[in-house]
Amino acid sequence: MKLRSATLKVKNLEDSLKFYQEIVGLVVDRRYIDRPGVEIAFLGDGETKIELICMEDYKDINFGKDISLGFEVNSVDEKIKFIKEKGLDILSGPFQVNPELKYFYMLDPDGLKIMFVETI
Repeated sequence: MKLRSATLKVKNLEDSLKFYQEIVGLVVDRRYIDRPGVEIAFLGDGETKIELICMEDYKDINFGKDISLGFEVNSVDEKIKFIKEKGLDILSGPFQVNPELKYFYMLDPDGLKIMFVETI
């Protein structure tokens, strides 16, 4: 079995697209109007996609505190520097729980925890 996508409902599609493209580094695979008041965008260039759904009449987004999406980076330190240069905040970290793994968290525009992970 393969994971096809992770679906996230978002308040503002443009803000979320900007975040996932500029900060995370994903590319828009496709974007379309599903029906009046509902727009969908898929991001990613591999097998697994992030699906963003923006519904005009659904703005009560609540991801909870125990969910995060993790993305691999070449350097946690360089990614932190890049994020701070963009004027964004780091939620927590960096952490190095063992000699081979380093990571930190930030929040996306809707409050979902995003983890950037470096394998050393």
